[in-house]
Amino acid sequence: MTTAPVAQPQSRYLRCEGLNIHFMDWGPADAPVLVAWHGLARTGRDMDALAAHLSTGPNPYRVICPDTPGRGLSQWSANPKADYCLTAYARVAASLLDQLGVQRLHWVGTSMGGALGTVLAAGPLQGRMQSLVLNDNGPQLAAAAITRIRQYAGQPPAFATLPELEAFFRSAYAPFGDLSDAQWTHLAETSARRLPDGRFTPHYDPAIVGQFEHHPADYDQWAAYDRITCPVLCLRGETSDLLLPEVTDAMRQRGPRAQVLTVPGCGHAPALNVPAQIELVERFVRSVAS
Repeated sequence: MTTAPVAQPQSRYLRCEGLNIHFMDWGPADAPVLVAWHGLARTGRDMDALAAHLSTGPNPYRVICPDTPGRGLSQWSANPKADYCLTAYARVAASLLDQLGVQRLHWVGTSMGGALGTVLAAGPLQGRMQSLVLNDNGPQLAAAAITRIRQYAGQPPAFATLPELEAFFRSAYAPFGDLSDAQWTHLAETSARRLPDGRFTPHYDPAIVGQFEHHPADYDQWAAYDRITCPVLCLRGETSDLLLPEVTDAMRQRGPRAQVLTVPGCGHAPALNVPAQIELVERFVRSVAS
């Protein structure tokens, strides 16, 4: 994979389903569209490296990287029980794309972003979604891993300095893989917010984990998966504790019969910010007719 010049994205906002939604808009406005959606307690800036590559070069994509409600620069909900769930996120995503005039698109989703892509591919965006990349996500997730994620995401720590927050991220997200020092710093700087007392904490509303209590069936997605008609690529982190091999085996056999690739050297979830991982996504998306 060749190194392309870094694109200069636009930081934009639209009102969707009553919430102010932030997204990064990379690449030419008239290029084929790819939506890259982040994981549960992350932000759209996780997709910077992927978007920078795909939005440049001779056949660029327009890459749209939203912040889910309650994360990053998107508005926090005044009614988290209703708004922090896949059904509500799907309405937000559909509204965003409709306002942007996007009729056809590819979708790359990490963890929760993949689950959201499944909901949309099976329903609101069926026929509009040309391909779906599930980054360490499938229609059935391991209960023990969900418990682990709820524990660290539901009680975000706070630190006096950004390097201390970065150290926390390096520990909590060690399964992302072998990131460089610069990549860890970028991750910390793009997913930190200050508390009123001046300390740094992860940039999300702690109420987002209420999804698991109030919408316990959100991630039981076999019925939706079986309705998907577009090509699907599943990337599974080699040591993922969330997406188990028996689930990916079943994904190969039913519904859209996903292509499954193992990403070495990481668990949940591949960060999609190194050339080898970006190439897997690009090769698959470009293999699907635009």
